[in-house]
Amino acid sequence: MTTLPLDPARIRALFPAFAEPSLEGQAFFENAGGSYTAQATLDILDHYYRATKVQPYGVYAASEAAGQAMDHTYERLARALNVATDWIHIGPSSSANTYVLGKAFADWLKPGDAIIVTNQDHEANTGNWRRLAERGIEVREWQVDPETARLSLDSLDTLLDEKVKLVAAPHCSNIVGDINPVAEIAARAHAVGAVLAIDGVSYAPHGLPDLAALGADIYFFSAYKTYGPHQGVMAIRPDLARALPNQGHFFNDTKLRYRLTPAGPDHAQIAATAGIVDYLEQIAALAPAWIEGADPFRRAHAAMRAQEVALAAPLLDYLRSRNDLRLIGPADPATRAPTIAVLANEPGIDIARRLARHGVMASGGNFYAVRLLEALGIDPHNHGVLRLSFVHYTTPEEIQQLITALDTEL
Repeated sequence: MTTLPLDPARIRALFPAFAEPSLEGQAFFENAGGSYTAQATLDILDHYYRATKVQPYGVYAASEAAGQAMDHTYERLARALNVATDWIHIGPSSSANTYVLGKAFADWLKPGDAIIVTNQDHEANTGNWRRLAERGIEVREWQVDPETARLSLDSLDTLLDEKVKLVAAPHCSNIVGDINPVAEIAARAHAVGAVLAIDGVSYAPHGLPDLAALGADIYFFSAYKTYGPHQGVMAIRPDLARALPNQGHFFNDTKLRYRLTPAGPDHAQIAATAGIVDYLEQIAALAPAWIEGADPFRRAHAAMRAQEVALAAPLLDYLRSRNDLRLIGPADPATRAPTIAVLANEPGIDIARRLARHGVMASGGNFYAVRLLEALGIDPHNHGVLRLSFVHYTTPEEIQQLITALDTEL
């Protein structure tokens, strides 16, 4: 295996889960369903519940401190994503956030307008948009290649015209793992005057992106899959957020944060989401001098991706050597996230159940990407795929533990 840029022991020291006796010897390969929580996140959460679990933004000290802790998260997330603070919205989950967005767009778009969705997405970034057909909106599907499972820019070009007002696509699929060229998609969407909404849920755990460089108008991800609490983070271009119809209380119409996240998520978890940014700064500090980046967040991103590419290479080589398995998505670790799905001759969940005997925590199923599996000729309900997902805190030894378990059980 290529030399790792980050010392796994030093990374894992930043996560209480790796010191938990009940998890000793258990190799975690279901990170795409939710990562372990960083100590930086837990520290903030614990302090908030102990010291400032009061109504925030009031006139007494504890209330003022509570509001300041929440504001701090918006500021920190904005800096990490390289956008202004008024881009940031936080709701209870990505699915809830996009559902509210879909309702807002339903009142903003006009009959005869068109939108483009993919069949590579998690249902959260396709189902809510497809419902707009009930309002007279034309829904066009950008389809994956049924053999490679990838999205082609040429195929997108055939769908774009001046009627298109929205393009919704994933940064990378939670099954295919292929990293889509968001900046190029953005350029094409903007050329016809369309808004671009990117599902970053499966990409953000591998490094928060520079949104200014990507050019997406909407970018969302799940904090609980990104070393934080169970919240959904959504970045929206402020002028677009103001133009969309208010989905909150009428008297909050002028408060940008409240217009598109009406549910009022847990205040303590909003504050604790700043722990994600603290953790990324810790990763940047652990990265060797040769890891480049304009700021700590770009350096953390580069270090995490380099770590994952090195870790993924032997696993992808092994899977490619198995003629009885179908690897979904690219075999090159540099072009994909380490969310790796395989099709076997038996249901994915059955294989996962046997892997658990070897201390390997994985899962199988359709992972809310039913349309994708159907497009690939896979029964999403009775068969599904085996998904093996990891991040930068995985160790080479755990990769080998997985390979050995697969060799035994398949």
